[in-house]
Amino acid sequence: MDIAYVVIAHPLRAEQALCLADQLNAHIFMDEAKRGANWNHRRALEWAAEQSCRVVVLEDDALPVSGFTDRVIDWLARFPDDMLSFYLGTGRPPQYQKEIAGMLVDADRLCGDHIVMSKLIHGVCYSPPPGRLASMLNSWNKTLAADYAVGEAYGGRVIYPCYSLVDHADLPTVERHPDNEPRTERRRAWRLA
Repeated sequence: MDIAYVVIAHPLRAEQALCLADQLNAHIFMDEAKRGANWNHRRALEWAAEQSCRVVVLEDDALPVSGFTDRVIDWLARFPDDMLSFYLGTGRPPQYQKEIAGMLVDADRLCGDHIVMSKLIHGVCYSPPPGRLASMLNSWNKTLAADYAVGEAYGGRVIYPCYSLVDHADLPTVERHPDNEPRTERRRAWRLA
């Protein structure tokens, strides 16, 4: 399976973004004009729509696990028509954390390896199905936080592996969020593969 990778990057994290892009042989979109994550995620999805293969989008603070690319191939082969999020995080957004905890307990009880949520809640690492990219771009809301803009534009269920394929570096935020709320909660993966 052919997969392309694209890294969304902020200039303050240029060095780590370049390292991540080099590690994955990824295309990189550096937000030199400081237009924000929403704009940069859209730019990455516009690029993805021009590719002849599935695209995985990563933010500059994503920390791939060992064997990341092989694991991505396995998950995308299982769910070729779904949005996949390879990061399921703690702390943010706070309103989903109790639901996530319950879903992980249920998955463990049933020997499941993934959960399904009605929307994308993290933009750290995700892959939309190629057939949905045009409609996502047509319904894009430039006023939302980037992860919500992606999720709302997609408008469907999202598959989250119970064991994330990336962690989140949990660095101080470089983005001014639309809600102007400080990001003080711990932002790490619930579980790592």
